[in-house]
Amino acid sequence: MGFLSQVAHFFAARSNWTGSGGIIDQLVGQLELSAVAIAAAVAAGAPLGALMGHSGRGSFVVVNAANAARAVPSFALLTLLAIQPVIVRLQDGGFVAAAIAMFALAVPPVLTNAYIGVREVDPAVRSAALAMGMKPGQVLRRVELPLAAPLLMAGVRTAAVEVVATATLAAYVNFTDLGNYIISGLANQDDVETFCGALLVAALALLVDLAMAGAGRLLTPAGTRGPAQRR
Repeated sequence: MGFLSQVAHFFAARSNWTGSGGIIDQLVGQLELSAVAIAAAVAAGAPLGALMGHSGRGSFVVVNAANAARAVPSFALLTLLAIQPVIVRLQDGGFVAAAIAMFALAVPPVLTNAYIGVREVDPAVRSAALAMGMKPGQVLRRVELPLAAPLLMAGVRTAAVEVVATATLAAYVNFTDLGNYIISGLANQDDVETFCGALLVAALALLVDLAMAGAGRLLTPAGTRGPAQRR
């Protein structure tokens, strides 16, 4: 049986899709982990980046520190977290360690894009809003954030794709996700299982990218969309 035929047989087998450890079970685990990490990164990074972009205070230290965090390998951080006694004692220690590592990966693009998006709002627009009687907080919420939305959503989109693709590392700390196929396949020298796992991760990352692109268009105010987005 050829390699592609074995791949097709792997995906055609119902037993590989259902039950504990099946594709659906591992897919749900990967999406759950990714959703928690991305939501936490948006909740922490977007407001902080927007506030710094609005005020211009502390931006150099925080933004550069966030960018420097990208240099830390996710696998190394995940390993260090997974062996911490306080995490090891947890029932879902693998999930906690992986979620923190993925959160650290997702924060930099969200924080940076939120900061740049708000900071690059035309000063004349801010001045006009203040002249209309808006307070600084209102300017941020009603003027700067809507104008910064396209760039902010681009940061969230980047973070989402990176996290979904990297979350496969969580399998190394006994968390059930699509990375299990890759690790198991490599350990057993099963090229078919390894290839199928990698293919599933790539397809999931592509689908998430498309979904985030659609969400970005929906959440971007109509007046700030380009011609392609309006179409």
